[in-house]
Amino acid sequence: MATEGQTTLEVAPAGSGDSGPEVSVVMPCLNEAQTLPACIEQIQRTFREHNLRGEIVVADNGSEDGSPEIAARMGARVARVPRKGYGSALMGGIAAAQGKFVVMGDADCSYEFGHIQRFLEKLRAGNDLVMGNRFRGGIQPGAMSALHRYLGNPVLSGIGRLFFQAPCGDFHCGLRGFSKAAYQRMDLRTTGMEFASEMVVKATLLKLRIAEVPTTLSPDGRDRPPHLRSWRDGWRHLRFLLLYSPRWLFLYPGVMLMLVGAAAGLWLLPGARTVGSINFDVHTLLYAAMAVLLGFQSIVFAAFTKIFAISEGLLPEDPRLNRVFRYITLETGLAVGFLLIVIGLAGSFLAVGSWGSRHFGALDPVRTLRLVIPAVLALTLGVEVVFSAFFLSVLGMKRR
Repeated sequence: MATEGQTTLEVAPAGSGDSGPEVSVVMPCLNEAQTLPACIEQIQRTFREHNLRGEIVVADNGSEDGSPEIAARMGARVARVPRKGYGSALMGGIAAAQGKFVVMGDADCSYEFGHIQRFLEKLRAGNDLVMGNRFRGGIQPGAMSALHRYLGNPVLSGIGRLFFQAPCGDFHCGLRGFSKAAYQRMDLRTTGMEFASEMVVKATLLKLRIAEVPTTLSPDGRDRPPHLRSWRDGWRHLRFLLLYSPRWLFLYPGVMLMLVGAAAGLWLLPGARTVGSINFDVHTLLYAAMAVLLGFQSIVFAAFTKIFAISEGLLPEDPRLNRVFRYITLETGLAVGFLLIVIGLAGSFLAVGSWGSRHFGALDPVRTLRLVIPAVLALTLGVEVVFSAFFLSVLGMKRR
């Protein structure tokens, strides 16, 4: 009996030759008895027509409708994957695959497995990942909802291209091929629907060769709702793209906040400013200081996230980051932090001295805050720089 997370394999009596299969077609399966036979027949027909050495692996994710028995009876190999999730099923099926190349696709009759040869031609030419593009190949009426076709897919694919420069027009096409060697290099981790996005992102970050081929999408042949949940799974994909891009999630917003806050603060420090009929004074100066603090925190979060992700194998090594950390050391951070603290303390003493000159009586808050706000900002930034320097050193210990 398999324990949770283990993949068990049932081998059907069909073979694919002594030399082993060139391509393994992996289909995740959860109660697909209605459409699975047609998919298997189409794949087998494609193997015969193109004289391919191939195998079919059905990654069963706990079906209760007899899907595994149907697959085995028709000559497919069945990998039983107890751990739930689209990504879990595919990881289990790919682990069981014996081919040099893997083509994955859903078992709901929506994808054209007759296009397997297109993917193989690109893979044989040296590409590591070959994506299907449904927008180039054709989407039949009723195959994709308007929400997915005109909003979800274009937006998420556009974000993926913007964040990672991924050369893919259809980030979420479920029909795709890759070499087994490239898959092992990608070291994919996500167990849900975001598995599809992680594959493209990791391949791009690792600078693997990526190509696209046109493919079609047909209405699925099931008489039940699909497993996909538009808003939930769309958010999971977007969340994944953000978490895998500390630059866009933390760094760029942080830099923008710091620049805007610093510019506004320097503009207001000498005195109040008037633009048209609007007067800007110490109240705006306080918000500018807050923007600088939030921006700095966002920037160090970007550094923390990047280093942690690299240490855990979620992101590949970044040579640029290694070069930066030759100069940004614990000692450098401590020096900068203590310098800011000294500046903050000097400003604070200056403010107290100004108060003392008035015999510690009533003060003009507008005049006083022009000293207090920069002093508090320098003190806070100094302490945060010191703490951040220590924490970055802790994160970097494992890498060193």
